[in-house]
Amino acid sequence: MGELLPLMLQGAWVTLQITFWASLLAIACAVLGALGRLSPFAPLRWFSITYIEVFRGTSLLVQLFWLYFVLPMPPFHVELSAFSVAVLGLGLHIGAYGAEVMRGAIRSVAPGQYEASLALNMTPLTRFRRIILPQALLAAIPPGTNLLIELLKNTSLVSLITLSDLAFRARQLDQATFMTLEIFGLTLVLYFLMAQAINLAMRLVERRLGRGRIKGGLA
Repeated sequence: MGELLPLMLQGAWVTLQITFWASLLAIACAVLGALGRLSPFAPLRWFSITYIEVFRGTSLLVQLFWLYFVLPMPPFHVELSAFSVAVLGLGLHIGAYGAEVMRGAIRSVAPGQYEASLALNMTPLTRFRRIILPQALLAAIPPGTNLLIELLKNTSLVSLITLSDLAFRARQLDQATFMTLEIFGLTLVLYFLMAQAINLAMRLVERRLGRGRIKGGLA
């Protein structure tokens, strides 16, 4: 079993890299998608709705295949590396779900907060950055944590576009050694540890934002 662990850890490292970069993209897409849905400008609002509904309403596996196998073909001629496709596909897919979470979180901010910021003559950008966004992020963290863990688990699909992630390594080693119980048992443990790392990181972020909100309220 000792000789299998380094290969499994290599796959886990690929999974972590994909999860990290796709999470950043998903968070950006969630915030921008939510703002687009709430925008008074109809074209921007409909663009955001289209993005959200297309990526929520279609299979992630098909999206990955489309980005990896269809985009290089005419008339697109856009060729991306497997790693880029994994980050783009997972980030856009989870970001579409996150946009609805963020939209609800932004709407949950008390109307009095908006009124107070207007009374202080804050610009819309300052109001959003200093008042609305911190409170919305705090409200969005619990469901957002679930989405990030879901993103981690969905990385198992990227093995189908030739990436040697943890799931790919597990199947590869299983076919070579037939140590099915040991290999997939270790795979479960590694996914669980990575999920708990995400959970811990998001709790720390939640605590930090919550502390800042309390200080802001006291100030």
